[in-house]
Parts: sequence; structure tokens; C-alpha cells
Amino acid sequence: MLSISKLQINKRQNEMPGKITLTMIKPLAVKKGYIGDILSIIIKSGFKIRAMKYLKLSIDQAKAFYKIHEDKPFYNNLVEFMSSGPIVAATLEKENAIEEYRKLIGATNPEKSEINTIRNLFGTSLEKNAVHGSDSDENAEIESDFFFSKLERY
Repeated sequence: MLSISKLQINKRQNEMPGKITLTMIKPLAVKKGYIGDILSIIIKSGFKIRAMKYLKLSIDQAKAFYKIHEDKPFYNNLVEFMSSGPIVAATLEKENAIEEYRKLIGATNPEKSEINTIRNLFGTSLEKNAVHGSDSDENAEIESDFFFSKLERY
């Protein structure tokens, strides 16, 4: 029988706001074989991977994840794209994680991203920009909870 100590549970519950973000390596970047390159950049930038999964979102899962954007004109295309192939979802940890990760990935539009940001290096268009990154501490928690239970985070 699986036994979990209070210390293990408390360790995972002590995730502090500002220290985590969620990323997804999007289907086209996965298809092009960029997983290793992107993860290498993330790790070399000082992020720790707290949880990670390789999976394919169903249309319903993609709709649920991006529900916050359901009233926007790009919603249907985003849902279709994000359910078109496998992704890698990961919860990342670092001080000031949201701001640091947003700098690392660059602008949503790869053409407007600073040189050597992840989206500049691996993105192909506004919709197919290689990676997702949480935009707030609140959303980082919600998004991480979407993919990972507290027991799956280390």
C-alpha cells in the first residue's frame, strides 16, 4: 500500500507563488524534434523541472485548458492546433518564474521575439509559436493543476 508522509505532502504544498510557471512544448515543435533543445535552454537558464508529461490533448481537454480565451477569435484555431499532436507539459520552478520564463520564451509572435528566445528560435507563426508560458502566478497554479496532481510535483 502506498504511504505518503506528512513531510512529502507539506513539501509539495509549499509551492510559493512566484516560483512556478507552466510550459507546454506545442505540437509543431514536438513534431519537428525540438523537445530536447527547448528543455536544454530551459534548464541552462536555471529552471528546475518539477513535473513533466508527454501527452496528446483531446479537443475537449484543449477547450478546457484554453477556456479563458473562448471569446477570442483565435480560440477555435488554437484548440484545433493544440489537439493536433503530442505536447510536453511541464511545471518549472525558479525565483520570479513567470517574468523569467516570459523573457526566455520571447513575444508571442516569433517574428517580434528577441533573438535567441525560444519562440524566436523554434516558433513558426503567431499561432505556432513553439511554447506556452503562464502569464500570472494565479494562472501558473491553475495550469499546473490542470496537468499535475500535487503528488506528481517534485
